[in-house]
Parts: sequence; structure tokens; C-alpha cells
Amino acid sequence: MESSTVDVALPSPRRGIVATFFASTVGKKVVMAVTGVLLVLFVIGHMVGNLQVYLGPDALNHYAELLRGLLHGGFIWVFRGVMLAAVVLHVWSATALTLGSWAARPIGYRRRQEYAESTYASRTMRWGGPILAIFIVYHLLHFTTGQAHGDFVVGDVYHNVISGFSVWWVSAFYIFAMAVLGLHLWHGVWSMMQTLGLSHPSYNRLRTVIAWLVTLVVVLGNISIPVAVLTGFVS
Repeated sequence: MESSTVDVALPSPRRGIVATFFASTVGKKVVMAVTGVLLVLFVIGHMVGNLQVYLGPDALNHYAELLRGLLHGGFIWVFRGVMLAAVVLHVWSATALTLGSWAARPIGYRRRQEYAESTYASRTMRWGGPILAIFIVYHLLHFTTGQAHGDFVVGDVYHNVISGFSVWWVSAFYIFAMAVLGLHLWHGVWSMMQTLGLSHPSYNRLRTVIAWLVTLVVVLGNISIPVAVLTGFVS
């Protein structure tokens, strides 16, 4: 989520370097880009792990058991803490940049001009984020803790996936959420690479190709699982 305004907060005796960095637009963009990298890597890794459903119950359940057992069970909690911090910082930076952008464009004409020059994917970032936040909460309650799962079996990930996606409206919600994630990923990856240095016009094609590649792989990979369950390909 890019903003055309750049403010650089000047350091003062009462303000540390870190606080100055976080207060600046550049700092917020860097935070958003770095946390975006972590979240994109997590989404890709999570998808690869979930695709083991095609290898059968033993493979998927063994993978889940391996994750829970790393570092005597400590790895999963450290990892969750890092991901939670990344999500919080990502949401904070996105919100701060959006509010700053609105404050810098109080005139309706300039907002309409910005709307005309932006892409559909970039315009959906502001409502796509809250939808994804709702999806993440539901996903955790559905497949991690089981409160939102009608036939949850602790430790049997394969069973939970099959029985969970056998409910058509649950699969439909996941597919919709993946479509929203796709829009978010495409613009996010493109902007993230721009913020991290690939901002020269000669890199535009490369950024576009990488953004499309990441988006299609993640979205199609994740959508394939509920579709495979509903069609009986995986059962």
C-alpha cells in the first residue's frame, strides 16, 4: 500500500532513532515490506505443508506431528509469536500509511484522481486486509483449536481437513478468502519489492512476473485442496 507523501521525522534529544524511524513514512513502508516478506514466506510454506494431504493421512499427520515436536514443542510457540508480531506490525503500518494518505489528500478531486490512477488490486488492499483478518481467526478456530469444527479430532489433521472441507459452505468461504488473498498478494509482493529497492522502471516487468507467479502458485495450490475434497479426489 504505497503513499506518495514522504515525511522524514527529524531526530531530537527526546526521540530515539528507532522511534524516529517508526514515525516516518519511509520507516512504516520498510516495516510493512519486511513483515510482508515474512508473511509471504509463511503463506508459501503453509501451502506446501498442506499439499501433503495428497500424499495421504500418514504423510500429513506426520508432518503436523513433526512441527509440534520441534525443540520439545517450543518451536511452534516461538514461530507463532514471530508470526503474530509480524501480523500486528503489518496491520499497524498499513493502517498508519492509509490514514496518512487520507490526511494528505483531503480534497475530493485528488482522491478521485488517485482512484483513477490506482489498480483494482491496490484499491482492494484496504478492505481485503480486514476480510483476511476475519479468515485467519476462523481458520485458527477451525483447524487449530477446533471450536469452529463440527467433527474435530485432536492430532488427526488429515481427518480434520477432509471432514472440514466436506461442508460446502466452508469450502466456499475458503475459496473466497483465497481469492481475496490473491489480490492482496499480487499488489503486496509488487509494492514490497519496490520498497526494498527494485524501484527502477527496468524492474517493473520482473516485479510483475514475480508477483503473478507467487499469487498464482499460492492461490491455486490452496484452492485445490477444498476442491479436491468436494469432488472426492481426496477422501
